[in-house]
Amino acid sequence: MRVVIDTNVVFEGLTKQGGAAGLLIDSWLAGLLEVYISNALAYEYVDVLFRKLSRSRWRELQPVLGTLISKTKFTSIYYSWRPTSPDPGDDLVIDCGMNAAAIIVTLNIKDFRRAQESLGLQIMTPTELIIELAK
Repeated sequence: MRVVIDTNVVFEGLTKQGGAAGLLIDSWLAGLLEVYISNALAYEYVDVLFRKLSRSRWRELQPVLGTLISKTKFTSIYYSWRPTSPDPGDDLVIDCGMNAAAIIVTLNIKDFRRAQESLGLQIMTPTELIIELAK
């Protein structure tokens, strides 16, 4: 299953115990998902975690993030669909999903609705993806 994982899912999956986002991170680490990332999205993962985590927690999770990123397939952004989302940060997730022909996994479905409707982009929550993987 080809997916692009939104930064909010990475953050929650790495910082909260249990839950679907955590299971998704475990699935990613185990190689059960084909995760795609662009350079811009990789930089966003690092930026958000660096800014939101304490210094000690960042030092603890930085190697895990590095491992996750090493288990991705990089996708070049040949075409951009901006602006599509009310949040400009989500546009880089949309660009990555469209260029990789992948499902976007996010906790913030509403900011991706316009892309879903106008571009036919498939959007799932972590819970929906975990259910799909379990089938």
